[in-house]
Amino acid sequence: MKIYLDVCCLNRPFDDQLQERIKLEAEAIFLIVQKCERGEWTLIGSEVIASEIGQCADRERRERAGMVASAAGKVVDMGPSEIVRAAELEGLGFGAMDSLHLACAESADCDVFLTTDDRLLRRSQRYARALHVGVDNPLNWLAKWVKK
Repeated sequence: MKIYLDVCCLNRPFDDQLQERIKLEAEAIFLIVQKCERGEWTLIGSEVIASEIGQCADRERRERAGMVASAAGKVVDMGPSEIVRAAELEGLGFGAMDSLHLACAESADCDVFLTTDDRLLRRSQRYARALHVGVDNPLNWLAKWVKK
C-alpha cells in the first residue's frame, strides 16, 4: 500500500488537539505513519513536500512536519512529466501546490492521497475520474480500511 500524505496531514498532529475532528485525524495519521515505519505500508514523499515544509515560517512546525515526512520510504523527484500533469490539474481548478502534490502521488502510483483540506477533498471528488489516485481524508480512509 503506497500512501501520500500532503503537508496538511503532516502538520495535523501539531494542530490544536482540543477540537475533536483534529484530534481524531491526528490519531489516524499517527497510526498510518506507524504502519509505514513498520514496513506494512509505504509512505511516499516528494520534493514538493520538502519544499512546502521548508517554506513554513514556524521553525518548530517545520521541524516536526519534517520528522513525520522523514518516514517516507520513497521520495518523488519533480520531473517534466510531473510538471505537465500538475499544469493539467491546475486547469481543472486545483491549486498550484495541490496540483504538484497530486502529480507526484500519481507518478509514484500511490494507492491513496490523503489530505485534511476539505476544499481539496471536494474538488477531488468532483474530478475523481480525471485523477489517477484516490483522494480521501485520513480518518475516513483508515475507517474504511479497518472495515475490510
